[in-house]
Amino acid sequence: MGFLKADSPKIDYPAWQRGNRSERLQPLVRHIAERGMGNPDVLYLVYIVKIGLFIVGGICFALSTKGIDGWTGITSWWSEPIVFQKVVLWSLLFEVLGLGCGFGPLTGKIKPPMGSVLYWLRPGTIRLPPWPNRIPLTAGDRRTVLEVVLYAGLLAATLYALLADGTGPVAALGTSVGVLPTWNIALIIGLLAVLGLRDKLIFLACRGEVYGALTVTFLLPGPDMIVGAKLVMVAIWIGAATSKLNKHFPYVVATMMGNSPLVRWKGLRKRLYRGFPEDIQPSLIPQLLAHGGTVIEMGIPVVLFFSHGGVVTTVAATVMVIFHLVILTSIPLGVPLEWNVFMIFGIGSLFVAHAGVGLGDVAHPWAIVALMAVIVVAIALGNLAPPKVSFLPGMRYYAGNWDISTWCLTESATAKIHAQRIGFGALQHKQLEGLVGPENAEIAMYRGLAFRAMYAHGRAVVTLLNRVLPAGRDGDYAIVEGEMIAAYALGWSFGDGHLHNESLVAALHKRCHFEPGELRIIMIDGQPIHRQRQQYRLVDAATGEFERGTFDIADLVVRQPWQDDVPMHV
Repeated sequence: MGFLKADSPKIDYPAWQRGNRSERLQPLVRHIAERGMGNPDVLYLVYIVKIGLFIVGGICFALSTKGIDGWTGITSWWSEPIVFQKVVLWSLLFEVLGLGCGFGPLTGKIKPPMGSVLYWLRPGTIRLPPWPNRIPLTAGDRRTVLEVVLYAGLLAATLYALLADGTGPVAALGTSVGVLPTWNIALIIGLLAVLGLRDKLIFLACRGEVYGALTVTFLLPGPDMIVGAKLVMVAIWIGAATSKLNKHFPYVVATMMGNSPLVRWKGLRKRLYRGFPEDIQPSLIPQLLAHGGTVIEMGIPVVLFFSHGGVVTTVAATVMVIFHLVILTSIPLGVPLEWNVFMIFGIGSLFVAHAGVGLGDVAHPWAIVALMAVIVVAIALGNLAPPKVSFLPGMRYYAGNWDISTWCLTESATAKIHAQRIGFGALQHKQLEGLVGPENAEIAMYRGLAFRAMYAHGRAVVTLLNRVLPAGRDGDYAIVEGEMIAAYALGWSFGDGHLHNESLVAALHKRCHFEPGELRIIMIDGQPIHRQRQQYRLVDAATGEFERGTFDIADLVVRQPWQDDVPMHV
């Protein structure tokens, strides 16, 4: 790859187009395995600058607090409890504005590189309530003035807290500055809760399972707040590790490491696979990294929580900082970069600076027990019944076991979506056609399919395309990741199939009135932790679901990414 020029595969388009789907995928899969996605370095520079702005913004909000002074005196105030509170709220605001996870060209968002605030301050855009049939006054899929006001209120309340001063000395925390006013914290939580019931998009986009849960701990007094925040972070780590107890994760590691901008040696990339170029299954290297990382993420946080200072705390904290730096520098799918920066800060602020604060200092244990019960139940349900819980509160991060969808659009379906001005700009494949021409755009979209196929569940997608597309009509359809549809139609996406399932299909059909066969979708649920199979659905936007079935994980992990013969149990 170059600084400005992408490292694209050299394809003889006429010959490539004559091949079947498997033959088209093979050279693209091998190119990704050897070279990664080939993004130009300038794109990574954009994200590095964004991380820098995120860090500078956090420092500026900390310095706006009375009693916290001086860029050169960071060592004297960085561990103040109110600084941790402001970093959490700054992270929440950064995410809910659309500047964090899912931002920019590395996630397929080109023009504009983000949605979020551009959509959610505009009445008439699509919203997705989580339980419209169960929670009164939440039904409907059209954003109203109420949601706009609630969202604007959340932004304003969070910004007010970021500029607020502390409430005064708290002896139990050893601070003379104090913490943020309780009423301000309660207002943010209340607005987020009401807004989340009207539109789950915004709750998920602000990373409610991380920053929302941590904000709840700010309602607790003194040491209870520190212990509660520590337990939330431990739950995040252990929940994420639990979700990686599957056969999918080595595929994630191989693909993620091979796509890292720091891995420049093609020889190392090839060694991530068993027998490049014929066998693109994860080699022993990603398998060891996957299992080793899971052990670290499962066990070290417990040591960190109970060590209470000294050498053990220092070693455990160092291990976890390195753990997050590895993820950060790999530029993972969805680019949750600022989240990893936050987790590194949280390690220092909570577990090192306040290492001595532990369970013995808690004055109101039942409040912490109630919060942790909610988090644990969400994690358990997310792993046992993935269709019921988003992979974010289910904390199934990076596990390679997400709910996904693949959308197959005819030219007429695309035209109808654009005619209704569902989102800003154009759908991904049409943006690419305008940038690089139809032939290169088709290759680029197939490269996206090849990237998906390198994950274990991607083998199922390649097979199911033969079942979802009408016979003899492959050439009539553009194959687009559901993530890209959600980004265009909703203004945000981050690996969560719950945002582009039947709810979004129904909202689009209500507006576009698709004809049978115009828009067809493959939907695959995540794998339940106790079953070695996944469920799929094939849906026509006009007529509904026309096939449902399952496939076994064992049949995925013995196939190459381009093979389209995974047995399906209809």
